[in-house]
Amino acid sequence: MAAPATRVTAPSNGAVIRALDVTKTYPPAVAALTRVSLTVHPGEFVAVLGPSGAGKTTLFRCLTGLTRPDTGSILVNGTDIDRVRGRALGRARHGVALIFQQFNLIRRLTAVENVLVGRLAQAPTWRVVIRRFARADRQLALRCLDTVGLLDRAWARADRLSGGQQQRVAIARALAQEATVILADEPVASLDPESAATVLESLRSVAATGVAVVASLHQVHLARAYADRIVALRAGTIVQDAPATQIDARTLEQIYDRNGEPTEGAERP
Repeated sequence: MAAPATRVTAPSNGAVIRALDVTKTYPPAVAALTRVSLTVHPGEFVAVLGPSGAGKTTLFRCLTGLTRPDTGSILVNGTDIDRVRGRALGRARHGVALIFQQFNLIRRLTAVENVLVGRLAQAPTWRVVIRRFARADRQLALRCLDTVGLLDRAWARADRLSGGQQQRVAIARALAQEATVILADEPVASLDPESAATVLESLRSVAATGVAVVASLHQVHLARAYADRIVALRAGTIVQDAPATQIDARTLEQIYDRNGEPTEGAERP
């Protein structure tokens, strides 16, 4: 892959995400998260592993401020996102880029135009309206595509790209946003094995630039292969937070049932 597009600067406390004792319960009494604590540093690739219903999506929503926890605190780049509103919350969210399972690209636009969407918050309104971005923004978008190995597809429409290529465009868009954190919610769930490996390799390369990457996954073998750390969730509780090399059969038994079968929606380890 090409040289990194950019490098982020870590906040003074050394962590870009710091969650402490986060609890979230949905009516009538569904405990989605129970006293979850998590710290993520610049350059880390953290995989959040667990079956469907483990609390991964709720955790991601809390980390972005889309869902407010009942108790606990979440600091993003030093800002407690549960205590800020309006523009302050917008600034905090700007430091976090989201990548979704279904890519969320504008299909009629080219790859580079989709990447430029990541610059909307920084561009003057008139440039956004007429889609005339500054030269520096266009050059940044091309560098971001180069970082994920898609410079040669910059002018291809999104709907002409494969699923794996579209997801890499989404990663490039996150890079163009110049976020310090990328949250990827099941980024490879709809991809074939080869495309999934390419996407996760791209995310690992992005982490090498200093961006913190947190990806929720079902696939145990992919988490072991690409992540630095694995945070294992079951029923809203962290059962282990350890380097990927230390996730063993005993940990997997804590996540899955005693016969080694995943709970509904999860892949066999």
